[in-house]
Amino acid sequence: MTKDTLFYNANLAFPAGEGQDAILISDGKVTAIGSHFLLSALCESGTKQIDLEGKAILPGLTDFHLHLRLLADRLDAVDCAADSLDEVLRRVKTRAETARPGEWIIGYGWNQNDWQPAEYGTAAQLDAVSPNNPVLLHAISLHAAWANSQALNLAGISAETPDPPKGRILRDGNAQPTGILLEYAVPMLEKHIPQPRTEQIARRIQNAQAHLHSFGITGVHDFDRFPAAEALLQLVDQDLLRLRVSQNLPSEEIDRVLQEGWREKLNRPPYLQPGWLKLFADGALGPRSAALLQPYENTTESGMLLLSARELADIGIKAAQDGWPLTVHAIGDRAVREAIDGYEMLRRYEAEHGLPHLPHRIEHIQLIHPDDLTRMKKLNLIASVQPTHATSDMIVAQRYWGARCEHAYAYQSMLDQGLTLRFGSDTPVESANPFEGLFAATTRQRFARSEAGVPLAANADQAWYPDQCFTFENALKAFTLPLSSYPNQTSLMPLGPGCPADLIVLEEDPYKLQPHEIHQLLPIMTMVGGQVVYSR
Repeated sequence: MTKDTLFYNANLAFPAGEGQDAILISDGKVTAIGSHFLLSALCESGTKQIDLEGKAILPGLTDFHLHLRLLADRLDAVDCAADSLDEVLRRVKTRAETARPGEWIIGYGWNQNDWQPAEYGTAAQLDAVSPNNPVLLHAISLHAAWANSQALNLAGISAETPDPPKGRILRDGNAQPTGILLEYAVPMLEKHIPQPRTEQIARRIQNAQAHLHSFGITGVHDFDRFPAAEALLQLVDQDLLRLRVSQNLPSEEIDRVLQEGWREKLNRPPYLQPGWLKLFADGALGPRSAALLQPYENTTESGMLLLSARELADIGIKAAQDGWPLTVHAIGDRAVREAIDGYEMLRRYEAEHGLPHLPHRIEHIQLIHPDDLTRMKKLNLIASVQPTHATSDMIVAQRYWGARCEHAYAYQSMLDQGLTLRFGSDTPVESANPFEGLFAATTRQRFARSEAGVPLAANADQAWYPDQCFTFENALKAFTLPLSSYPNQTSLMPLGPGCPADLIVLEEDPYKLQPHEIHQLLPIMTMVGGQVVYSR
């Protein structure tokens, strides 16, 4: 594409005045929006003019919560998102038949709640299909993993191995590990897997970047760790990064973050900027490790609280000296309340010491007590949520939370309270396709998939708590409006004059579709910084 581009005869499917059907792009930015007649007069010689024949233009979409390296790894791993344990075992067997002896087999995506019976697999079952290779399969939640005996042996995990703090090794009646690891027990095994070099990670992230471009994603907030950050810096140095990446780092390594000056290291415009420091307040719904104010239905279990309010505030105070805001994984209502309590302490400290009012976040917020919505607003906390979690989890949530589901995945309630909401996918936990997220937010329905993975018709009239459905316009805003970790940065509306030319072209106008049709959309072109990065 030439330096300057004029798209005309376009349906500008975002706020635009009457008669505006063209957008002029120069030096990677939007120069003007208006009529073709007027904008063509502004074009310099050599400007490429493209007739879109009425196709729709939307701002590029941002995924505000994903795991870029994990996505990259998953695209190269065994797909364990299957509706039966036997199918997962079949896929592992197929990979093991072509793997080198001793090579690790890694997989992602299993969910025992989707199987009949809804029971975890065992190490012995994996031993039978992979006798010569260690196996580690991550659950869809990424809060549990399933390993074979060879992998457990390499990690030194046996009947005598104690549970780590904030983790659990599931055991049989003889205290032998069953092969299932929960929460902080998973890293006990992961650290024995040979780590790829930065160059390998960077190549995989390039593949993931192309995957995201095909869905119209032009920006991401990445929640992976230092190896991902180092690979992104390498891609920037090689001028290969074409995603707007806000890179978050782990709070448990705050000393390294501060001592090595990572906030300055990651400040590499136009494609890379520092984001937030990430904490964990609890586990996940599936393994019932999300921390609740009241026990799970028909149990005495209330999950695992991994962080106290005081701990959050102390980390936030330390991070604030270098301008780092915090974001906290909190799924259960107890974890959400604990995070809010911590942020209340932190806000008080910021005010007393004249520090910036940092844009702190809470991630997921799958269950919240209604009293805490007003507290989040008062503290000006950002709600970073994932609409497809609601539709994926609704059956299990109903089973474990019962009537409390009235306040589960309560996105419209958050919006009504005046909270700033941003949407993401949490991929590879869910699909990276943002149109599935838009569908989930606007319909609160599941849709079926064919055997080839193609979305089929939605389950009409089966919205889960329909009062929480978003309008398409509000859902689109949650996937597009900028969100920066710089507290005083002025955010521009996407695709306004002077904004980066990050956009997508669609065959159909999504505003004219029925909500249940939204998941069928995919871009025919994606542009980042005025450069076409995907077309079909």
